[in-house]
Amino acid sequence: MRVEDRRAQEQFNQLCERIRSCVNINWNETKLAQALRIRKAKRNYGYMVKTYFPHYADADCANFQINLANRAKRKKTIRELVRWGRGLAKSVHCDIFIPIWLWMNGENVYAVLVGNSYDKAKKLLGDVQAEFESNDLLIHDFGDQKCAGAWSDGDFRTKDGRFIGKALGMGQSPRGLRQGKLRPNLIICDDLEDKDTSRNPKRQDEVVDWIERDLLPTMDGDTRRYFHPNNDPWVRSIQNLLEARHPSWHLDEVQAYDPVTHKPAWYQKYSDTYYKDVEDDLGRLAAMAEYNHHKHKEGKIFTDEMIQYAKLPRINSYTVLLGFWDVAFSGKNDYNAIPVLGLRGRNFHCEKFFCRQCKMVEAIRFMYKYEKTLPPGVVVHWHVEEQFWNDPMRDALKVVEAEYGYPLALRIVKRPRLNKYDRIVNGLMPYFQNGRTYFNIDEKYNNDMMEAINQLKGIEPGYKSHDDAPDALEQAHNEAAAFIKSTAFEPMLTSISELRSSNSHNSY
Repeated sequence: MRVEDRRAQEQFNQLCERIRSCVNINWNETKLAQALRIRKAKRNYGYMVKTYFPHYADADCANFQINLANRAKRKKTIRELVRWGRGLAKSVHCDIFIPIWLWMNGENVYAVLVGNSYDKAKKLLGDVQAEFESNDLLIHDFGDQKCAGAWSDGDFRTKDGRFIGKALGMGQSPRGLRQGKLRPNLIICDDLEDKDTSRNPKRQDEVVDWIERDLLPTMDGDTRRYFHPNNDPWVRSIQNLLEARHPSWHLDEVQAYDPVTHKPAWYQKYSDTYYKDVEDDLGRLAAMAEYNHHKHKEGKIFTDEMIQYAKLPRINSYTVLLGFWDVAFSGKNDYNAIPVLGLRGRNFHCEKFFCRQCKMVEAIRFMYKYEKTLPPGVVVHWHVEEQFWNDPMRDALKVVEAEYGYPLALRIVKRPRLNKYDRIVNGLMPYFQNGRTYFNIDEKYNNDMMEAINQLKGIEPGYKSHDDAPDALEQAHNEAAAFIKSTAFEPMLTSISELRSSNSHNSY
């Protein structure tokens, strides 16, 4: 036996012993009490976790954990990108609790657990296998499920034949997965991304293609569930590539804590000061990336040093306040991006940013809602490029206008059709190099603002990332700069005689 296999077997035995020591059975309970417990566990996911898995459940389930389980139980066909922050038990729920809960409720489960490597996948699957082998309460209520001859590492079947577990390494051929008539109906790709894959776009693309073309087609029939648990601190990842390619898939994104108040999403487990301590240990940027998916990108042209945050002045102190909408009609691939820019003196202040993959009506609602936050006498001037002014946009405007009861003042702007890279770099670089653009520090950890700035940092020669936000920001700067030019010279009052005298002195 290999040293690695021996170590894995020792860890598995230790896990089994821990499960046995934590799960207790009341041998004096009545059959009725047992039946009531089983019935409640089948219906109530949070109760099931706390009752059968006390060795994991050191706190009550969070609402987002329960909601995921209920969606999985309710829907036979589901695609879930489970983007929960670090420490929110995404692997335990996706790999162990939900599959066993589905089995408890009478489903036939053929689970394929995919890991970053085959050894990692075997370890993850071993956590499920250990419950069937050593969880005394599970055995007491649902019968002994250890099946002689079908209980090997990375490949097992329960005695009742209703749960099959198979481990698979990322990229390994899944063809031929079958047990009799049963084919996989639950696939969990757990933590496929690591630092190595995050730096290798070619490898990421290969894995995404493998998931789409090889892995998912192994499921056929009425039941086809897919879970992809991974936190997402990377600008480019396997998970967010799947998100971009499949907008119909459900993104279950949960930030571990509120970036302003530090209140935990899983408040049943973590204290109100826990994540403040995490930030003190790791640093704000690292903590926000790992726990809240706020990606940090090092820009090559628009560098970190150029991105200035400041406490912005009163909203009524600007020469002009304007927003420029870069339109995405479907919102499936591109972003609807709207920076709100205030001009004060010769400096540009980005008050707010809307930057989302969404339908046009959501972007229009943002403009209406933002107007309602403004004090009396302050007007924001909305702009949109002429090429987007068409029937779909007019229809979207009419829908939101009917909701609010008045039309949105939207100015149509004609722009020269230049190379986008040249326009963004030449149009923005002088303002950033000279330190004349500031971002609202109160919005620093807003998801829209973070996405917009990451897009800006992604602008470089030959870039393939989204550019909707920097394109809109450049156009907003261009519109605001016109007001600098118009106020560059103050008018001077003089008499006609003085003007004639001046002209006579300057004539030849």
